[in-house]
Amino acid sequence: MSISLPLQAMSVEEKLQVMEAIWDDLSRHVDELQPPLWHGKVLDALEVAIERGEETFDEWEAAKQRTRDSLV
Repeated sequence: MSISLPLQAMSVEEKLQVMEAIWDDLSRHVDELQPPLWHGKVLDALEVAIERGEETFDEWEAAKQRTRDSLV
């Protein structure tokens, strides 16, 4: 099936509304969704890096603050 939307003619608000409608629909069918294979590969690589001590973690509040600070 091929779907064509008049993206050039749509406002940003209209595009966001379409994205939200699609996301809402997908969220109702989450049990039917399968993650792509590359997700597993990335998670496996991260697990190895954690075991080797090559990855570090921050407390959630500190990570949020660092993100906020980077936006200013």
